[in-house]
Amino acid sequence: MPSAKPSSTLSFCTKTNIYSLAVITFFCSFSYFLGSWQHSRGTISTTAEFSLRGRCNPSQNSTTTALNDPLLAQLSIDFSTHHAAEDGAATVPEEKVKSYPACGVEYSEYTPCEGTKRALKFERERLIYRERHCPEKGDQLKCRIPAPYGYKNPPAWPASRDVAWYANVPHTELTVEKAVQNWIIYEGDRFRFPGGGTMFPNGADAYIDDIGKMINLRDGSIRTAIDTGCGVASWGAYLLSRNIITMSFAPRDTHEAQVQFALERGVPALIGVLASIRLPYPSRAFDMAHCSRCLIPWGQYDGVYLIEVDRVLRPGGYWVLSGPPINWKKYWRGWERTQKDLKAEQQTIENVAKSLCWKKLVEKDDIAIWQKPINHLYCKVNRKITQNPPFCLPQDPDRAWYTKMETCLTPLPEVSDSQELAGGELAKWPERLNVIPPRISRGSINGVTAEIFQLNSELWKKRMSYYKAVNNQLGQPGRYRNLLDMNAYLGGFAAALVEDPVWVMNVVPADAKINTLGVIYERGLIGTYQNW
Repeated sequence: MPSAKPSSTLSFCTKTNIYSLAVITFFCSFSYFLGSWQHSRGTISTTAEFSLRGRCNPSQNSTTTALNDPLLAQLSIDFSTHHAAEDGAATVPEEKVKSYPACGVEYSEYTPCEGTKRALKFERERLIYRERHCPEKGDQLKCRIPAPYGYKNPPAWPASRDVAWYANVPHTELTVEKAVQNWIIYEGDRFRFPGGGTMFPNGADAYIDDIGKMINLRDGSIRTAIDTGCGVASWGAYLLSRNIITMSFAPRDTHEAQVQFALERGVPALIGVLASIRLPYPSRAFDMAHCSRCLIPWGQYDGVYLIEVDRVLRPGGYWVLSGPPINWKKYWRGWERTQKDLKAEQQTIENVAKSLCWKKLVEKDDIAIWQKPINHLYCKVNRKITQNPPFCLPQDPDRAWYTKMETCLTPLPEVSDSQELAGGELAKWPERLNVIPPRISRGSINGVTAEIFQLNSELWKKRMSYYKAVNNQLGQPGRYRNLLDMNAYLGGFAAALVEDPVWVMNVVPADAKINTLGVIYERGLIGTYQNW
């Protein structure tokens, strides 16, 4: 039949095309999977090689980088792709990004370890309930803290020292309670800080000038200070103009916004209290300590609070006290206390200070100043006569994170003669910032040498130039004020910013292998321990 041949030919051609297509498809698929397998092997090889170089066999250059920045020494960065599954599959689902919702506006002032309800579970003796008490693991908040309603950027420093927006810290209690003391004034949409205080009605500047007539506040020998019970931190705010940086602290109590106001003003501050735990600072950190009507019972509990001030005070450092009981003969009626009671309180404080081998320099009008000895040679001789308080047994005096206070005197480093400053001399500010700190020059910080310190300082200068190039706002005076370095090491980040109108809270993690916070203070910077 005429039509049979063409039909057979067409059928044959069709089958041939199908077979050819199947063969081509097979070889294409085989080539694709072979290429994928080889690429996967190549990726794994590259990753292993990079990790081996980074961790096990560093080159000389990478070792230098690690010395400059221990953070880099702990990192092994893997730039390879991670789309190949371990079982050989070509791809795996993209890693899920965990996101946290915003908390309710009622959490805008949430402070995890300072919850009022949780605090009430702890004893009130010695204000232990006002110490840090953090949430249990199941009670931790897992949402992002929102800004208060109507929040806006604070005024640029130094204007922020005197003004803060009401919306940012919406609390007016202090404006009523401290109205006659000129702490803070509420005016429309803002607060004004006239610089007054309970014991400085003429303002913090005049009060500081009075202190400056008794000890030198302008020659650079005093750089770091601590203000116990700081109020809204006006003392620390006005010391900044004298190149003295102050760690101000106050508890979160009925004046719950004290530290908030301080930070909103651009003044260094932390929530804290003298109770049963050491202050979160190393020994020999501060050149000057201050209490102005801070209501701390210095003479009670065997003088443990003054003993703690002694631990954090540098050899030769000063303790400044104003308010009860100083000048009690003038103020006893206004303080609504008896003369006998106030006289006894002052005598107790005098006795505790004497037992710490402090020397009372001056008491004039409303201010009294004591000085810590520059070493403990005489004090050790004195301890043969009286053991109250005794020297502490050998321990790490810089260990402070959740460490109980003790009623023993922290011994100063050994000296060879009575004129030697224990722990080493410090240069005056600003030279102090870049001179090798005594803790490093004396070999007290394991693994940190003078060369490492200098290299780290130079590295941070370069980094800061880069940061400012990437974020031009960082270089704009007044755009930022309060900065936090979460792993400060030697304080290089803060040192590189010292000429800018900012301050840095240098944090050394409590579980860091090398405790460098003492070095940071020896440089004339401030910081704290923290456990992230």
